Amino acid sequence: MEVPSRVGRNIRRLRVAQCFTQEKLAAEAGLEPRHISSLENGKGNPTIKVLERIADVLLVDIAELFAKPASKQMPPNLRAGRKPWRIVRRRLAADR
Repeated sequence: MEVPSRVGRNIRRLRVAQCFTQEKLAAEAGLEPRHISSLENGKGNPTIKVLERIADVLLVDIAELFAKPASKQMPPNLRAGRKPWRIVRRRLAADR
C-alpha cells in the first residue's frame, strides 16, 4: 500500500471511530470537506502542517496517520463512515 493511500485509510479509520463526518473534521481542522475527501481517497498531497491539524482534531499522534493498519482495523468496503454514523445516532436516540 502506498503512503498516500495508507494515510487516507488511517484518516478515515480514525474519523469513523470517533464518529466524525468529513464535514465536521474539516471544520475543526480548518479545511474544506473536499480536501478531507481527497486525502481519504489517497489523491491529496497534504503538507505536514495539514496532517498535524488533522491529527490534533482526531487526538492522535501524527505518526498514527502513517501507521500500517492491521487487517481487522477497518473493512475494505467501509464507505465514508455512513453506516457507523447511522448506528451511533440510533444508539444515542435509544439512550434518551
